[in-house]
Amino acid sequence: MRTRRLIAFASILLAWTMLAAVPSFAAKKEFFAIATGGTGGAYYPLGGILAQALTDKIPDIIVTAQAGNASVANCNLIGNRQIESAFIQNNIAYSAYNGLDDFKGKPVKNLRIIASLYPETIQIVGRADAGIKTIADIKGKRLIPGDRGSGTEIDCKNVLEGLGLSYKDFSSTDWLSFSGASQRLKDKQADVTFTTAGWPTAAITELAMTSDITLIPLDEKTIAALLKKFPFYAKIIIPKGTYRGMDKDVPTITTMAQWAVDANVPEDLVYKLTYALWEKGKFVLRKKGGDADDAPSGAEMMAQIHNTAKQVQLKTALEGVGAVPLHPGAAKYYKEKGMIK
Repeated sequence: MRTRRLIAFASILLAWTMLAAVPSFAAKKEFFAIATGGTGGAYYPLGGILAQALTDKIPDIIVTAQAGNASVANCNLIGNRQIESAFIQNNIAYSAYNGLDDFKGKPVKNLRIIASLYPETIQIVGRADAGIKTIADIKGKRLIPGDRGSGTEIDCKNVLEGLGLSYKDFSSTDWLSFSGASQRLKDKQADVTFTTAGWPTAAITELAMTSDITLIPLDEKTIAALLKKFPFYAKIIIPKGTYRGMDKDVPTITTMAQWAVDANVPEDLVYKLTYALWEKGKFVLRKKGGDADDAPSGAEMMAQIHNTAKQVQLKTALEGVGAVPLHPGAAKYYKEKGMIK
């Protein structure tokens, strides 16, 4: 009887030992995070699907996407080593790395780039009944320049500077997220807001479904002046039909959304992430010479859920890159593809 009890106890002990080994195995998983943006923009859904794609395609890595406060805040998260990577605008990356504008005296020198993803367009949205036909008409209106300290606010300030305006030229100024700004326009508590994001932007799409809005164009003279003063911008056309009631093409300016990373993240890990962003199949199969499966690339998976991501293409991965260095792991991949020396 005692022998049977000892055997039973040993069996239980063995079972507990085996169970205890499970967390030990799970602990070997490497965690990696991407800071995105608010829920009303493109960063948030794209970051979520990219995180899932990378987790599926790379063994022993768990990638998570975290809602963030957009470009300026995301650069600071990397600078303070509070997160491994983030989506940011290339103009904000330039300012952060070189210690300009909001980063004056505190450059983010550990900032590195994995890839440029897609154009981030400055969309200036006004209520249709606010009497705004041209960009000059925004003077004196109730303005929402974006979230305080965001890349959108920086873009708003740049456009205003090009027009010879400042916040003092508006009847009121308030700082809100894309969703918050859209709600204010819907409630007729604001007249005009700036949104820098890939189009169509969810917050603007939802606003246009319930309210009459106008997408305010930038005229050629203003665009020329802005491109001369801020060379990281480029002209772009938002095509008619992008939002309900939009019956004309709208000229404006754009930056590039980029995936940035802390310089301290290991080269091998960043190489795997870059590879999985652009290549089909699971990394372990492709690199060990096995038969590649048909799993889409991270870029292809993003394109399946958001129109903006259809512009995420390898051929434009290095556009707007240069002012901030590539991470060595990303550079290794682009060298293999013959895109850089």
